[in-house]
Amino acid sequence: MTAPAAYAGFGPQQVLDALDAAGLRGDGRILQLNSYENRVWQLFLEDGRAVVAKFYRPGRWTDAQILEEHAFALELAAAEVPVVPPLVLTPASSALTWLPADAPTLGVLPGPLPHRFAVAARCAGREAELEQPGALRRIGAFIGRLHAVGARQPFLAPTTMAPARDAAQARDALLAQGHVTDAERPAWADASARAVDAIAEAFARAGPLATLRLHGDCHLGNVLWRDGPHVVDLDDACNGPAVQDLWMLVSGDAATMRRQFDELLAGYEDFRDFDDGERRLVEPLRTLRMLRHAAWIAARWHDPSFPASFTFFGTPAYWSQQTAQLREQCALMAGR
Repeated sequence: MTAPAAYAGFGPQQVLDALDAAGLRGDGRILQLNSYENRVWQLFLEDGRAVVAKFYRPGRWTDAQILEEHAFALELAAAEVPVVPPLVLTPASSALTWLPADAPTLGVLPGPLPHRFAVAARCAGREAELEQPGALRRIGAFIGRLHAVGARQPFLAPTTMAPARDAAQARDALLAQGHVTDAERPAWADASARAVDAIAEAFARAGPLATLRLHGDCHLGNVLWRDGPHVVDLDDACNGPAVQDLWMLVSGDAATMRRQFDELLAGYEDFRDFDDGERRLVEPLRTLRMLRHAAWIAARWHDPSFPASFTFFGTPAYWSQQTAQLREQCALMAGR
């Protein structure tokens, strides 16, 4: 769904009105925060609190998916795992739909496009400094605690990771949407086909994997540090293998990544065992993310914020670079 349809005419006044209906009266101070997929505002309330309101992109998630995300965040908070859970709202208007009925965390504005929103306390933090002694081990322990809760039961509404399927769908979408420039299309089509096959082969070799509820998008931008790590943005929570929440935290050459992964696991395994065979899935998952990221940008290209933010996307140089990177990933997945 394009931004002009999804967010046309939607701005600060609508945000303030929605929070009023949720029993949260703003004092007029409002600041839009950076967010590509959703629209997010920070607001100061008349009672002195500061909150963050997130308006989910219409059509991206169902009510059931969002409510399971909220329930997971609240379950983590109850287990004293540092997360930023949604507030339970006290509705002041019956003109909106409030879900779930007994302890609502989700408001739904009426209209042809239902704008769903949630509110959380403002929680400041900074990006973790991984070079600090013990930082990776603390983050690993934090993720181990999160996964110990995540393993209690599966998600029912959110998706379960299926890397072979997801990679093929991303490639097909990019080819169908016409974003790959003509001159670069044959080389990119070949490299991406090889990458999709390599991802499928890697997961087939791995055999059946244990899955659990994951954060799903556990990169450093979503791991904030304030007296220790905590996570924000559970939008991409899903069922999948534990390695999905670990691999984005390591980078560098092979030796550096092994050392970083060892440090993460030194903390992680204080709370939960890790299947060491999942380490072999790091490069396939990195390749999958490359394909899905490009497909995500392409799918949102009609949102004015995307061309403004991703000016390199879709150029001949972009697709040449993508082709080269996919070839490198194929070599890494083949062990060369």
